[in-house]
Amino acid sequence: MKNLFDIRDRVVVITGGTGVLGKAIAAHLAEEGAKVVILGRKAEVGNAIVADIKAKGGEAMFLTTDVMDRSKLEQNLADILKAYGRVDALLNAAGGNMPGATIGPDGTFFDLKIEEFQRVLELNLTGTVLPTQVFLKPMVEQKKGVIVNFSSMAAFRPMTRVAGYAAAKAGISNYTAFMATEVAKKFGEGIRVNAIAPGFFLTEQNRTLLTNPDGSWTQRGQDVIRQTPFGRMGRPEELCGTIQYLISDASSFVTGTVAVVDGGFNVFAM
Repeated sequence: MKNLFDIRDRVVVITGGTGVLGKAIAAHLAEEGAKVVILGRKAEVGNAIVADIKAKGGEAMFLTTDVMDRSKLEQNLADILKAYGRVDALLNAAGGNMPGATIGPDGTFFDLKIEEFQRVLELNLTGTVLPTQVFLKPMVEQKKGVIVNFSSMAAFRPMTRVAGYAAAKAGISNYTAFMATEVAKKFGEGIRVNAIAPGFFLTEQNRTLLTNPDGSWTQRGQDVIRQTPFGRMGRPEELCGTIQYLISDASSFVTGTVAVVDGGFNVFAM
C-alpha cells in the first residue's frame, strides 16, 4: 500500500527557515527525504543548518532572501528551479514582532507606534502574500503543490499586548481560507492551501517575554502554562508531524484549514 505520508524528493521551500521552528522542521523534512530550501536573512545560520542536514545524509540549500522584496524572491525561485527543477511545497514561516506594535502592562492603546504596527502587519501578512505570488507560479504549471501558512494562537483570541502580531495572524487565517478557494477554483484541485497555528513554543522571538534571565518563567510564561492543559510549552519537533501531513498526499482532500498544535491551549476553559 502506498505510504500516504511519503515526501521523498519533494522540493520544500521554507521562508524564515533559520528560526528555531524553521530549523526543526527543515531537519525533519530532510530526514524524511525531502529536498529542503531554507530562505532567510542570516546566511551564517542558514548555511550551518544546511551543513548539519547534509552531514546526516539529507539534501538542502540555503538562499538569502527578504520576504518583502519581490526581486530577491524571484531570484530565489530561479536558483531553486535551476537546482531542482520544481517547487512542491511552500512553508510561509517568516514573521515576527516589534516592541512598538505591542502594548505593555503599564501602557495604553495610545502608546501604540503606528509605524511599527504597520511594519509587523507587512512582515507577517504581506510577507506571506508576496512569497506565495512568486512560488505559486511553478505549482500552477505543475498543476500540483502545497502552501502552508503560519498562523498563531493570537489569531483565535485577542491576547493582551500583541496588538499588531495578533491582527496580522488573524489576517493569515482569513487569507488562507481565501486562497484555498482561489487556487482550487482557478488552477485545479492539485494545489492546496492550509495553515498551522502553533501554540506556545520557546523561540528567540518570545524568550524575553516568557522567561527571566535566570531561565525561570515570567508571569506571562506562567499564565501560558496555566492555560495549556498539557502544562508545558511545545517542543519545536512537535510541529513536524502536522507539517508533513499537510504537505503529503495524506491530506489530499484537505484545504483551507488551520491545523492547531497547541497542547490544548485554545480549547481550555475555566
